[in-house]
Amino acid sequence: MASPGPTIYSVSSIFQHQLLYLLLLILLAPSTGASGNQFKLDGKVLELDDSNFDAGISTFDYIFVDFYAPWCGHCKHLAPELDKAAPVLAGLKPPIVIAKVDADKYRKLASKHDIDGYPTLKIFMHGVPTEYNGPRKADLLARYLTKFVAPDVAILNSDSAVRDFAEAADFSEDVMSLYDFDKVPALVAIYPAYNEQSIFYGPLEEKFLEDYIKQSLVPLILPINQESLKLLKDDQRKIVLTIMEDEVYEKSERLIKVLKSAASANRDLVFGYVGFKQWDDFVESFEVDKKTQLPKMVVWDRNEDYYTVIGSDSVEETDMGNQVSKFLEGYREGKTIQKHMSEPTMMSVIKSNIGVQIFLIFLFVLLVMVLILSTTKEEPLTVGTREQAGDRSTNSTSSTEDRNKED
Repeated sequence: MASPGPTIYSVSSIFQHQLLYLLLLILLAPSTGASGNQFKLDGKVLELDDSNFDAGISTFDYIFVDFYAPWCGHCKHLAPELDKAAPVLAGLKPPIVIAKVDADKYRKLASKHDIDGYPTLKIFMHGVPTEYNGPRKADLLARYLTKFVAPDVAILNSDSAVRDFAEAADFSEDVMSLYDFDKVPALVAIYPAYNEQSIFYGPLEEKFLEDYIKQSLVPLILPINQESLKLLKDDQRKIVLTIMEDEVYEKSERLIKVLKSAASANRDLVFGYVGFKQWDDFVESFEVDKKTQLPKMVVWDRNEDYYTVIGSDSVEETDMGNQVSKFLEGYREGKTIQKHMSEPTMMSVIKSNIGVQIFLIFLFVLLVMVLILSTTKEEPLTVGTREQAGDRSTNSTSSTEDRNKED
């Protein structure tokens, strides 16, 4: 019986697959190199869009993205702060790159990342997004973002590592000094994005631990905006809301420190602040306008009602701590006036939902259409006088007689 011949088809098939694989490598190599070289770490804010967003996120381990709209006033206020922070963050090891996306123009990209307000800030760590609700002033923003690239907590994977860890004589003192607590056992909740922490010494029983953990999901004090309200949606506590003229004003920063101290002693309440310049249409719901003396404190039930404290209408610049304590004491004692939040005005609805610029464009187009329609109407028929009608009749009769004579 003859031996079978060589399997030429199999060899040819293998060769074809190898050739195809090499061709794919050749075709893909230039594009890979191009995507890796299109971004420079030069300390400037990158501009991302549909075509390069994914490449930008994959190129850098830490990238801070500003989803903005060109017509948004808050976005315009934030842009120079990001320009200042960008070179500082780019110099870190590892670096944090700041980028921006015109979310109004690239709406599919914005929708993909659940952007429903401007500006929305997110930090992508190894491709995983986390919403950022921290301060927006350049120096504070850079300081807080630095926390995200701090060394990770070491995991002890062996018994010997645990023993070495426990036997370190200076461990407890170092940690206590670093996190500012003076006895053990203690629980420390750390909020890197807000540069703050809270400490709990007990009692370390189930109910108290559960309450502390729930309360610690929210920092001691936070800016109130659309994103932070999402964070608070499952929290049932009332909000001690301080309305300021401007969140980034030096006087406001001093007051925030006072409020933070008060918050640590009143964990059954959430402490928040909002600037009139940052969110005026929301602030106006609490009977605040340009003539109102600010800062003003209220207690908001998170629905449609809020409370003012009698005799504590505003916070003066001197002795802020005493005034905040007086406000909280008055609230606890029931020396309050319950009020209903005012309905938003038509202009505030327009600003919140569609933006003033889009509304003005729509109004302009509508006016142009009305003008076009008004100029294309037919001219009315002219009705002559009796004399004109008589003249036409006479002329017609004369013409008829002339034709008869010719015949």
